[in-house]
Amino acid sequence: MDAWESQLRRGVVELAVLAALSREETYGYRVVEQLRQLAGLHFTESTIYPVLTRLAGDGFLAVRTEPSPAGPPRRYYRLTPAGQRRFRQLKDRWQTLSQSLSGLFDGSLP
Repeated sequence: MDAWESQLRRGVVELAVLAALSREETYGYRVVEQLRQLAGLHFTESTIYPVLTRLAGDGFLAVRTEPSPAGPPRRYYRLTPAGQRRFRQLKDRWQTLSQSLSGLFDGSLP
């Protein structure tokens, strides 16, 4: 992996985590599993858990702890109203950027 790819992933990790939580409440390791399945992202636990902690601290995620059927208690995360707004904002920015670059790639934009 080169520096450009690393910077790109670092730039989209927050959006990816918010997107993973946009449909339903889930626990941290499940977010890691979902994002690992996406080609090109290659996020690890050491990347995702600090982002979950930061987003919770910023008020974008609500967190609750439940006993786990196996192992330590699980922390479940869900978007707060502020988190939903943040997700929409980042998603809109991403879609604008993606459309602009696609237009440059296919020659449909000057």
